[in-house]
Amino acid sequence: MTEGGTSTTPDLTDPPAAAGPDPRRWRILWLVGIAQLMLILDVTVVAIALPHIGADLGLEREALTWVVSGYTLAFGGLLLLGGRVADLFGARRMVLIGLLLFAAASLVAGLAAAGPVLLAGRVTQGLAAALLSPAALSLIVTIFDGEERNKALGIWAGLGGGGAAIGVLLGGLLTAGPGWPWVFFVNVPVGLVLLVVLRAQLPREPAPARSGRLDVPGAVLVTAATGVVIYALVQAGDRGWATATTAVLVAVAAVLYVAFVARQLTAPSPLMNLRLLIRRPVATGTLLITVATALMIMVFFLGTFYLQDYRGHGPLATGLFFLPVAVATMIGANAAGGLIGRAGPRALGVGGLLLAAAGMTAPALWAGTAVMVIGVAVAAAGTGILFVVASATALGQVEPQEAGLASGIVSTFHEFGASLGAAVVSSMAAVSIAGAGTAGFTRGFATGAVVAVVAAVVTAILTPARGRRTPAPG
Repeated sequence: MTEGGTSTTPDLTDPPAAAGPDPRRWRILWLVGIAQLMLILDVTVVAIALPHIGADLGLEREALTWVVSGYTLAFGGLLLLGGRVADLFGARRMVLIGLLLFAAASLVAGLAAAGPVLLAGRVTQGLAAALLSPAALSLIVTIFDGEERNKALGIWAGLGGGGAAIGVLLGGLLTAGPGWPWVFFVNVPVGLVLLVVLRAQLPREPAPARSGRLDVPGAVLVTAATGVVIYALVQAGDRGWATATTAVLVAVAAVLYVAFVARQLTAPSPLMNLRLLIRRPVATGTLLITVATALMIMVFFLGTFYLQDYRGHGPLATGLFFLPVAVATMIGANAAGGLIGRAGPRALGVGGLLLAAAGMTAPALWAGTAVMVIGVAVAAAGTGILFVVASATALGQVEPQEAGLASGIVSTFHEFGASLGAAVVSSMAAVSIAGAGTAGFTRGFATGAVVAVVAAVVTAILTPARGRRTPAPG
């Protein structure tokens, strides 16, 4: 199909009853999956380059933490707005705009010669990702149905989970080769090629039936609240956790979150339907996606500094050490995709969390490169399971008209988990990242293990045993 609409391909915007399932749905899945993979890669592809970015641009630990968290904060903080935009203006349009903006922002980040320019590029990348990701996932939820939808969501989750680990490997290859700017430059040709191909492949959409306004104040409130939390966690690594400054910042964040909830209850066109968020499957999915992403970022952030700054490995060797982690993540995700229909989300969710806890316990108790790689690979298999369980539980049975919003909610908590994971582990391991022994690394891995165990207990209580349709409230 061409943009002008002249083609021998059937018009896929005809009424669904006449058109049937989109014959290009699997091809579209893989194309938007590659776009999503690029967004996920950009969370972890930077991790391996952090020591080199810090050395070249003169950035300290706090600034390096924001190189990760600035992207994920903008990504997560604006995702609900992105989901709403997809519902109001069309998922196809937002996918294409997001790809173009992401490529441009990646070019800016790669050309950065100073910290502020790099952070500006990263934040703009996050904005582009917030437009692209919920729109892409909304397309998947809309063009697939029934068991095919579960399979598609499993592939989507596997790309996301495995992509995070592949990002560290790719980051090592690029940093050791042409240099760290290429972890950003590589997005430019990939993004532009996807833009051209998807423009031709995605079916033209009818004019969106829904109306309403964008809740920009709501987006500002939730982004500001999370930004304050992250700042509090990052600065606690140097100033201490039990300080007046930390307490005040946490209190400010709590007030902002309360203001966000109040805004959603009173706004004529709220950013988030709070009734959707409190549905048990959606609440379970958001918990699991938050914890899974936080644990994933914890091990990548710790691992890259441990292997390079403490064990003395180069970026290429460090990237190769994470290859088993990538494989383990995809194995876990693929296994969960095949088992979730029989085992149910509760058993798989609890099992994935306990597996992650066991993997993170190993490097917390014993030192050495081999122990860390094996432990992190085991933890990655657990998080791979969690990504599938979270997506299938939260999105597997939403109505098509809720797809953009539900996708935005799940993706929001994915990125908030990444932001919080980077901030927490950066603070826990501050001393070791600065080069003073391994106590901080041990503390960081132990914290991840404890978080996983606590989350397993909560998941056992909260998660439905089987995925059943939850009636919409009201």
